[in-house]
Amino acid sequence: MSIANFMENVPAKIANQWSKFKVHMLKNYGENPGKMLVHTGTLGWILSSLAQVGAVVFNDKISPEQKSFLIPQEVADAAVNILSFYLVTNSMKNVGAKLVSTGKLRTRRIRNFLEKNELMGKVGKRDFNIADQENFAPIADHYKAFKNGVDVVTSTIGSIISCNILTPVLRNEYASRRQKKTLAHMQEYQMKNIQHPKGISIADYQKLASLKYSANNSGLKI
Repeated sequence: MSIANFMENVPAKIANQWSKFKVHMLKNYGENPGKMLVHTGTLGWILSSLAQVGAVVFNDKISPEQKSFLIPQEVADAAVNILSFYLVTNSMKNVGAKLVSTGKLRTRRIRNFLEKNELMGKVGKRDFNIADQENFAPIADHYKAFKNGVDVVTSTIGSIISCNILTPVLRNEYASRRQKKTLAHMQEYQMKNIQHPKGISIADYQKLASLKYSANNSGLKI
């Protein structure tokens, strides 16, 4: 293939890949915006953490000895941030979804559907799912829209709790312990690399003493 033909096909290939990407996003997140919020938020934490670790790795002002214990600490700090965000946000989203699917959290229209089909006695049971009912079709669109809205709200609440309450507490606790270990490590490193003053031998002392004595007695007396 010539360069001209290759260049002509580049826009078509880009458009094809973009179409595949849109189909993938629609398939995985089109009907689950709460899931998208969780995943994009987690991705943001991962990228931020990589940037933080990279800042330590490529900083020429930090010695290799310091990097050897700073890098693992930054990685551990990143793990706390990422895991706390994902676990809290995803758990809140799942709780909201469960409340909707079991009918504990519902709109008036969903309540009318449950009463009409004599399903109120099953509301709140863990194995009950409104979407699994045979006559679910007439209310499907309304139910999905309501459930998506609850997913977004609960995911947002989870991210707020994680980013503003839980993660800072865990990070501060870890940072406090990390600071103590870092200071102890730096003190140990300084003690190992301390420059002790060089001593003087007996022969050097005798030589200096003789020179000093000679200097004191070299003056002329009148």
